[in-house]
Amino acid sequence: MKPTYLSNEQIYLRAPEPEDIDVMYNMENDPSSWDVSCFTVPYSRYVLKQYIQASQSDIFADKQLRLMMISRESNQVVGTIDLTDFVPMHGRAGVGIAVKNEFRQQGFARQALELLIRYSFDFLHLRQLYAYVSVKNEASRKLFCSCGFAQVGILKDWLRVKNGYEDVFFMQLINLV
Repeated sequence: MKPTYLSNEQIYLRAPEPEDIDVMYNMENDPSSWDVSCFTVPYSRYVLKQYIQASQSDIFADKQLRLMMISRESNQVVGTIDLTDFVPMHGRAGVGIAVKNEFRQQGFARQALELLIRYSFDFLHLRQLYAYVSVKNEASRKLFCSCGFAQVGILKDWLRVKNGYEDVFFMQLINLV
């Protein structure tokens, strides 16, 4: 049986489509996520439309890959998962996850991360994935740990937040196969 890298019984991951602009617009422009996303200004629908049109959905060409998380039950976008800062020479990429508020704590992030890990290691043949997780974001830390990531370091004062700076855990998953 041929492996299905980007889907399971509950969700599937797919490239962004033009009809995703409103979802992306709302998620990207949510100020509560700006601390960890490094955004400094809101995105316009025009910019997001250009991003979708310009993206080749090819990690080797774009050096990143955004995938939309879709619930099979409702056929709704529940969030996004990204491979970022892709360095093919060293076989590594960063991971970022954003789940819409109304779909949190339902297992979508874990399923998406498990699919992305399998795709990254078994199809793209990456050596490692990594993530930066705020020390205050216990849910994300638990998510990454539950999928095999190890906390390998702490980056001091890494994120600027409302009242100063915040440390982040540097988390890593190495493909030992």
